Amino acid sequence: MDKSKINILVVDDERGLCAGIQEALRREGYAVDAANDAETALRLVERRLYNLVITDVKMPGATGLELMARVKAKSGDTLFILMTAYGTVESAVQAMKEGVYDYLSKPLDLQRLRALVLKALEFQAVVTENNELRLRLRKRSEPSLLVGESENIRAIGRLIDEVAQSDGTVLIEGESGTGKEIVARSIHLKSPRRERPFITVNCAALPEQLLEAELFGHVKGAFTGAIANKPGRFQLAEGGTLFLDEIGDLPPKGQGDLLRVLEDGTFRMVGGTELVRVNVRIVAATNKKLHEAVASGKFREDLFYRLQIVPISIPPLRERPEDIPLLIGAFLEHFTAKHKRRRQRMSPEAVQLCQRFPWPGNIRQLRNMIERLVITCRNAIIEVQDLPDFLRAYDQSTTRFTVRPGMSLAEVEKLLIRQTLTHVTDNREQAAKVLGISRRSLQYKPKQYDLLKEPELKSERSAQKT
Repeated sequence: MDKSKINILVVDDERGLCAGIQEALRREGYAVDAANDAETALRLVERRLYNLVITDVKMPGATGLELMARVKAKSGDTLFILMTAYGTVESAVQAMKEGVYDYLSKPLDLQRLRALVLKALEFQAVVTENNELRLRLRKRSEPSLLVGESENIRAIGRLIDEVAQSDGTVLIEGESGTGKEIVARSIHLKSPRRERPFITVNCAALPEQLLEAELFGHVKGAFTGAIANKPGRFQLAEGGTLFLDEIGDLPPKGQGDLLRVLEDGTFRMVGGTELVRVNVRIVAATNKKLHEAVASGKFREDLFYRLQIVPISIPPLRERPEDIPLLIGAFLEHFTAKHKRRRQRMSPEAVQLCQRFPWPGNIRQLRNMIERLVITCRNAIIEVQDLPDFLRAYDQSTTRFTVRPGMSLAEVEKLLIRQTLTHVTDNREQAAKVLGISRRSLQYKPKQYDLLKEPELKSERSAQKT
């Protein structure tokens, strides 16, 4: 046990006793805060997670038991040791029933207190380890990046359920970091092939001269260094799913080789003469627009149509801001369990800032940020000031505008509508709700103020024309 990472809070209206306990436990190596009333203690609890609270029962204002009830509503894992000069067997039993770990009578025996603190923390460690084990068993895989309530994500979920029951080839398109591999794994795990392998190939990471051997394997003596037969990814995925990531970077020869396998399910190993037949389901993904690559001659048209039997397009995170609170919650739950941290949540203001940011790295960027916060932020609630500089700097530079004396109401309204549509949401229905006006009014006002001529809103204007 690293005592320096153990947070203890001492609460007693007797200032001398409170300071004495604080100093005694600090000498043991613990991180110890002190408060002389319940309200001060609650303010400390808002900012930090405590392993243990040692509190007097009788205090001005809220009692020790009332303090415990309010703290445990925020942090159910926090243990309590109560101190009282009025202790009786009956009150001790009642306190234990209400969730107190143990009970000490005043005047305190500091040696007994130290032993009781250590015993409580050892008990907490065992409980925490058991809880985390259960969490890990429930959450063996990464949290789903498809968490959300947006219609796009719901439609993708329904499509995954439908396509998983077939063997049709799937092409997943979306920007980097949107969760294409998660979609592919979801298809595999919901399919009859779930007990068979899920093999991944990053087509962009394999040199062209090694691609054929990696996909189809090679026989002994096929080339220098081929000292034994080696199966390729197709053979390793037998009966399961082969996920071809970044398929748009597949070189021309690899495209032709892949097309032949898709057509008849057979291939020859490098240096081999016998046909090998495999039963593999293909799921491909790309962050490129393959129809444009086909038009420019960089990708085979016949392979494109063979892959695109079932197309799935994943929207970038900036187009689904309503899903961000749910994603943040899922990531916090996952990473607090993974890194053995106690539960945390993000303040509404911090969540709203995250919703305003465009997330160029998509869900992967959000996920990595949450993991970093779980590791570095020790507070129970992650506030705006805890968020990375890039988020706060973006918010300051894009979500504020200056209203100058002499401006007309129309000019102020124009600025507010522009900021809402470009930095809060470009969904007209949602924007109208934020602004407190009707959807019909929001249809009219951008035209009135010539906002549709501005670059940020051109995509919306084009969408309206189609």
